[in-house]
Amino acid sequence: MQNTCNELLDCCLRGERWSGELLDRALAVEDGRALLSIVVERLGDLFEPRLVDVYEELFLEVIRKVRPDLLPRARRFKGGAVPPVFVARVYVLSRVTLGADVAVTSVLIDAAKRRYPDSEIVFVAPRKNYEMFETDPRVTHFPAPYPRSSSLRDRLEASASLDLTRGIVIDPDSRLTQLGLLRICDDADYFFFESRGYGGEGVDRLPDLAARWAAETFGVEGARPYVAPKGRLGREAAPLLSRFGLGTVDITVSLGVGENPAKRIDGTFERDLLRMLAETGASLLVDLGGSDEERRRVLAALPEGARTHDGAFAPFAAQIASSKLFVGYDSAGGHVASACGVPVISIAKGFVSERMAARWRPLGTVIRGDGGDVLGEVRKQLGEPGLVF
Repeated sequence: MQNTCNELLDCCLRGERWSGELLDRALAVEDGRALLSIVVERLGDLFEPRLVDVYEELFLEVIRKVRPDLLPRARRFKGGAVPPVFVARVYVLSRVTLGADVAVTSVLIDAAKRRYPDSEIVFVAPRKNYEMFETDPRVTHFPAPYPRSSSLRDRLEASASLDLTRGIVIDPDSRLTQLGLLRICDDADYFFFESRGYGGEGVDRLPDLAARWAAETFGVEGARPYVAPKGRLGREAAPLLSRFGLGTVDITVSLGVGENPAKRIDGTFERDLLRMLAETGASLLVDLGGSDEERRRVLAALPEGARTHDGAFAPFAAQIASSKLFVGYDSAGGHVASACGVPVISIAKGFVSERMAARWRPLGTVIRGDGGDVLGEVRKQLGEPGLVF
């Protein structure tokens, strides 16, 4: 059945018009979930400007078939608004995934705080995403649950429930609006960072592109990614914590792949990687992840003496911020470390395009996991000056 969605994707990539019958069949696969994961995600992950229009044409037709009552709220106009001199409230939409909210959304939150120092900054997000900024006194929370594993209809329903009319809205290409297609406020109050085409054919990082867009749109220079979870003290606090016997760690590790198994390296790689890290004599904290599958993998690979983190991601992010090194697959953890100035060894695998790999790369060392001696490259980086455990 998923071949139907791949057939639809091929039509989109070739620039050919799909038939209504093909779209109907694709929508029937897994209640529309496969269309989102196979077609929509690939159109975005390629970061090709020409595919922005293709996505909009396709998804407007999806809305017409699945929720025709939402058509009055659908739009393709996203630019032209002029930032007000003063506004009481600024809504910043979550991108739903944790890594994207650190790498992209936090840049726009930072820009909003700088542009409007006396305004309320409201993060419209699921609870776990808000927890990444929970200790920032400038940021309040507007709960916006988004059922990532639910049907297409349910996700459209979640988008339709948003109505933000008492302030301006900054949209970082959010799933909450189906990448800018559903109107949630007046056009004059809407500011849309279209991350899939912005930057054109270049290979700039998304945090840098978001900062550039914020400068062009709001006149704010130097916006940057950040996190503010509970418990974050920063690496400079580690000596004080150690004096009182509190549990900072040297190396934080995440083997999470965000439900994308293509990011993993099979075989004994994960076990060998953790053993190599343990052999440095550094203390380890390994995240057990957010799924049963990831938990089983981590426990099977865990070396003796390594500590584990079990639970919400925000406390682990706080540990990353105070660690001396983060190691893991391309993931939210790497973006947190990058935002906090923590050295990163990111193992990048499973990208569908070189531009996608470039857009999402963190600051630090990126080792391609598609071939070669990945463990050897990690070992080489561990021997670099400055990594003292």
